[in-house]
Amino acid sequence: MLSKERVQRAIRFDHPDRVPMLYYNKDFAESDLIIAEVVHHFNGPGEDRSEFGFSWDRLDGTMGQPRDTLITDWADLDSYRFPDPADPTRFRLADEKMAAYGPDKYYVASLSLSGFTVMSFLRGFADTLMGLYEEETGIQRLADGVFGFEEEVIRRAAGRGFSAVGFFDDWGTQNNLIISPDLWREFFKPYYQRQFDLCHQLGLDVYFHCCGHIQSIIGDFIELGVDILNVSQPNVFDIAQLGQEFGSQVCFMCPVSYQTTALSGTKDDIYAAVRTLKDNLARPDGGLIGYLEEYHSIGLSDQNYEYCKSAWREIGVY
Repeated sequence: MLSKERVQRAIRFDHPDRVPMLYYNKDFAESDLIIAEVVHHFNGPGEDRSEFGFSWDRLDGTMGQPRDTLITDWADLDSYRFPDPADPTRFRLADEKMAAYGPDKYYVASLSLSGFTVMSFLRGFADTLMGLYEEETGIQRLADGVFGFEEEVIRRAAGRGFSAVGFFDDWGTQNNLIISPDLWREFFKPYYQRQFDLCHQLGLDVYFHCCGHIQSIIGDFIELGVDILNVSQPNVFDIAQLGQEFGSQVCFMCPVSYQTTALSGTKDDIYAAVRTLKDNLARPDGGLIGYLEEYHSIGLSDQNYEYCKSAWREIGVY
């Protein structure tokens, strides 16, 4: 079974031969999904300049944090210019990956960082949250700019060999949402509905990455039409409960936890974690995608990377 078909069958609960795999930043030839960035947050010789205008401060090998707050006052929105969705270089990296790995992969047009996350980088995290309560006009203008730019990029991604659009917007802390579920539904859910409907109208699946404990809005994501839900911190969930409540309603994507087991676990621990994910989130006909990232910057050893890889390969079969 070819990679693209394997992923599509997993999403649609149509009997893939095994659990598809996303290798995020290594072993691309073995990955069923290929993430291809179409929003350029890591430009320049140091890969530290976003097309949104801010630069990254880094103390280690992680993504880092924005150095500058570009919208220090809501009035700055009058002069701020969002990136050009028609940038002729927008799909260069994606085209290179498609040429390198061929047409049989499931390609995701990655927005890299999206939605609320980008809003908070432009305005500052605290001021963005305060704006939801105190500055209705300003926060709506900011959201319209960010989500509107993304929608234009999505339109331009159609017909270029992509199978999905990738949204990367973190909403969870270790034990709850950043804001109340009601406020999330009131303000942000309509923006996502418009974006996800656009993707589906263009024949593209919706891949949504979200860190943290987001169980209170997983049902909303399902209602909105998310096809692949990348729950990136399985350690903050009760996986059995997650499977009981939402299994068969959405295709989950999960790694072995990068906060706990993948970093400090033994081979047996890692194999047990993969078995727990498969036993609870997958169904006999699909519904699960494995995820693996080379994460040396936070302490993932080469040995544990290989244990994760072999665990998915050996356990993730139907």
